[in-house]
Amino acid sequence: MLSDELRYRLLKLINEDPELSQRDLARELNISLGKTNYCLRALNEKGLIKARNFYENPLRKGYLYFLTPKGIEEKARVTMKFLKTKLKEYEELENEITLLKEEASKIIQNK
Repeated sequence: MLSDELRYRLLKLINEDPELSQRDLARELNISLGKTNYCLRALNEKGLIKARNFYENPLRKGYLYFLTPKGIEEKARVTMKFLKTKLKEYEELENEITLLKEEASKIIQNK
């Protein structure tokens, strides 16, 4: 199962540059080539992306990945979910920083 973060990042990368190879995607996502292949197959099976061979450029043989209309909807949905998660993490971190500042201030005052 793909995490929301991985799904978001993969759909974002494909949307930004459909000509990225699996190796390029793996490097950008900091995951193995095998996991990248697995993720792409899963997205393809769900109808979120399509892969087409392209051979126009003699220096590159591979696939062109692009989002389907369903993939565009999924990207929007997962983007919002990912944003909510990151905002919650940010708020929790902000609260923790506030508490640490208060604690540090008390320690300094007691010296």
